[in-house]
Amino acid sequence: MAEDIAEGLVPAGARLPAHRDLAYRLGVGVGSVSRAYLDLERRGLVRSEHGRGMFVSVQAVRERGYTDLSVNVPPQLLGQQILVASFQALARDVTAEDFGHYRPAAGNSDDRRMIAGWLHQVGIDTAIERILITNGAQHALSVAFYAACGPGGTLFTEEVTYPGAIQAAKYLGCKLVGLPIDEQGLIPAHLDSALAASDRTSHRVIYVTPTLHNPTTATMGMTRRQEIVDVCRAHDVLIVEDDVYSLFTPSDCKPLVTFAPERVFYINGFSKMVSPGLRIGIIVAPLAFADRTRSGLQATTSMASPIFCMLLNFWLREGVIASVRATVREEAEQRVRLARHHLPDACLPRDGGSLHAWLPMSSLAAEQVANRAAASGILVSPPSIFMVDCQQPKTGVRLCLGAPKRSELDAALALLAKISSQPLVVTSENFIGV
Repeated sequence: MAEDIAEGLVPAGARLPAHRDLAYRLGVGVGSVSRAYLDLERRGLVRSEHGRGMFVSVQAVRERGYTDLSVNVPPQLLGQQILVASFQALARDVTAEDFGHYRPAAGNSDDRRMIAGWLHQVGIDTAIERILITNGAQHALSVAFYAACGPGGTLFTEEVTYPGAIQAAKYLGCKLVGLPIDEQGLIPAHLDSALAASDRTSHRVIYVTPTLHNPTTATMGMTRRQEIVDVCRAHDVLIVEDDVYSLFTPSDCKPLVTFAPERVFYINGFSKMVSPGLRIGIIVAPLAFADRTRSGLQATTSMASPIFCMLLNFWLREGVIASVRATVREEAEQRVRLARHHLPDACLPRDGGSLHAWLPMSSLAAEQVANRAAASGILVSPPSIFMVDCQQPKTGVRLCLGAPKRSELDAALALLAKISSQPLVVTSENFIGV
């Protein structure tokens, strides 16, 4: 089995047969199968999911030369020359004193003031007292969930959503409730009904991505954004707004935080617009929750990395962030055109760029497409990781467009168009040969 996985005969995300089923088919004891599975897991070749079974690890096949459409990153447009020059400039300016003491947990005032200026450019005017700097947007999301919801609270979100949010919510002990969506994301009427029927004695929070929802690319218009805020205000619930794709926000739309700064935790970062190596995230917290949010920061990290804060400050001053953002936006538009050419039925923004596309389909079909793609040398994320309820019948396949070279992406999308058009195979057997 290890050889089959290493050689690509068993695709990433494939589910291994149940212990008893495999033992019966091979004529061995269940204990032998259990020990074999444990050995595969120790090697990192498979992973276990409670209540669902054992699956071939994505990481195990990532090293086999696949075209990787599973990681949602921008095209690599930050040149080596800029990196070298930037770190040389920092080396000249940095002092021992910069590293000789702890910075304020929320970030020093100079860095927060610089970020406030950048937020103004994207349509958000806020005092620096509301800005907290984190070690990336994922960290910001976890801290916001802690401050707004906390253990025992209920987090309402899209029925398929960002896997990092699902992981953070479960880790913090939040109950997750998935709600139906349409081409603009969360539906106000469904949200209103769910909140009306919910337990008002516990914390209730909405987690939402208004621009380029991950994974479906749904983007809210201005009217929808106002309606979502109105529903939340009527039920007096807080909102965690994930705006990491703000680079692609329609020009006529504004973030939810501009509608209701008193109840929105605004999250952003620079990994999706510049480079995943720039691990700086941003929280704009409601003033009433600033202290609790700061406590969450102190509990999870003493401070954001000083060297990354210095680098961000330098890049904002020198215009590097603005330049790379513009280049990423142009390249993302080219890649959306490629995706639309090969997969005309894929969910993509009508105008502008995106770092991912979405192929909606049944859970069974999505699993088969992902397995067939892996067998053909294309790596996509297991469809189940986006599902708030792993029993829901519908999900899809997310295609991340940023990581490969454009020529590799073109070839992969052409092959995926053929794979996704193949008929669904309904069988009692899982996709694995032994």
